[in-house]
Amino acid sequence: MNLKIMYAGLLLAATSLTSSPLFAQRSNALGQFDGQSDVGKVKRPGAATYDPVKQEYTVEGSGTNIWFDHDEFHYVWKHMKGDFILQLNGKLLGKGVDPHRKLGWMVRSTLDSNSAHINAVVHGDGLTSLQFRRTKAATTEEQKSALTSADVVQLARKGNTYTMSVARNGQLFVTEQVSDLTLGDDVYVGLFVCSHNPDVSEKAVFHNVRIIVPARNNFVPYREYIGSDLELMDVATGHRKAIYHSPESIQAPNWLPNNKALIYNSNGKLYRFDLKKKTPTVINTDFAINNNNDHVLSFDGKMIGISNHVKDEGNKSIVYTLPVGGGKPKRITPLGHSYLHGWSPDGKTLIYTGQRNDEFDIYKISSDGGPETQLTTAKGLDDGSEYSPDGKYIYFNSTRSGTMQIWRMKADGSDQTQITNDEFNNWFPHISPDGKWMTILSFGKDVSPDDHPFYKHVYLRLLPVSGDAPAKVIAYVYGGQGTINTPSWSPDSKQIAFISNSDSVDKAATANK
Repeated sequence: MNLKIMYAGLLLAATSLTSSPLFAQRSNALGQFDGQSDVGKVKRPGAATYDPVKQEYTVEGSGTNIWFDHDEFHYVWKHMKGDFILQLNGKLLGKGVDPHRKLGWMVRSTLDSNSAHINAVVHGDGLTSLQFRRTKAATTEEQKSALTSADVVQLARKGNTYTMSVARNGQLFVTEQVSDLTLGDDVYVGLFVCSHNPDVSEKAVFHNVRIIVPARNNFVPYREYIGSDLELMDVATGHRKAIYHSPESIQAPNWLPNNKALIYNSNGKLYRFDLKKKTPTVINTDFAINNNNDHVLSFDGKMIGISNHVKDEGNKSIVYTLPVGGGKPKRITPLGHSYLHGWSPDGKTLIYTGQRNDEFDIYKISSDGGPETQLTTAKGLDDGSEYSPDGKYIYFNSTRSGTMQIWRMKADGSDQTQITNDEFNNWFPHISPDGKWMTILSFGKDVSPDDHPFYKHVYLRLLPVSGDAPAKVIAYVYGGQGTINTPSWSPDSKQIAFISNSDSVDKAATANK
């Protein structure tokens, strides 16, 4: 079932340290973390700093090893309870002294050197592994990854199961898992660096650091929501910045062509997010206050098309247009459900997914209204249509091949050609303003091809518009529905805006911070 028919609208300077965990320091200068400390009897005290502009952490640590029955390293940590997902991009600086210097994520029962723990670690020589001590002072065990030299590291806890997912930036995750590891509900989670040589210190830099609290097991989709982070990402480097957090569900950011603001939806309303002030303001949409996440800007940025659920018509989604600054919406589509996805570059035509006779196909209509024209007829779901900037092509996603894949057709609906053909369910092709690149949202096989739910592990991927090269992962995201439903490229084709999700991290922290 296509979930679209359901209403879905709805820090800075170093901290002085001692080598004892009893004197672990806490500081707001550590970004998302509560404190930092040296674990074990290190010869050279470590240090960590956070750059709030770059949203980067630099961690320096020494220590003999993290192995056998005790550990020595530097740790930047946070108290957590329950399930969580930890993500980072990281690299060790310089050539280093010992090939087994290391960085990664760690979860510990205590800050004692012989604590039970688990860590997802990348060594200086490339060895990437999941290492763990089941009980206090026990011998460390290891599961080596088939992948070496990972620079993307994710460590997730669900109950007593810990899953490490690692990748070289741009590639797919490779996983290792440990079950029945009891570290206690209240744990320390954090970044670590160990030099593997007591007489030297090593440094590592971390970016795209995320501490995520996923939706709970009995979560009710489309009735309950968790928090949202509005993020901007440099497409060339993959560096992400979270610029705004809301405890509510915010979805589908559009990027205004004047580069001054984004537009997103939340709880049925549309908001303009000022990129300079980093603040949202509600847009006046008059009677249209049940909007979903299918809203699209005209190429000149003067108008916005919305998909509003009309109570008197069985809560069906109907397409309207209005000035981008707000006003009374003008009805465009005669029938529902109609979910807007594209606006032609000349401003004359809208394209949308229409449910007609229990089928979902792509239709076009004059931006002034009138009769609609059906563009696709294949059985299955056709969705996510978007014009190329030259107006010659329409890109869309379709299940006609059995899985959700990206397709392209000419603007008149002819010459429908499959672009992607891989193991993922691919949604929402968004074409860069320069016409060269396409971003897509990729769900795994655990999701039905005609579904795009909230709160899943998804990839944002990049490929040439021609589709003649494999898609490259540009972001590893906990999100899905609402992440990138609408066109969200920056005007210069260098960045994209998207939504990631997390429940309140504070609720997952203990009271003894």
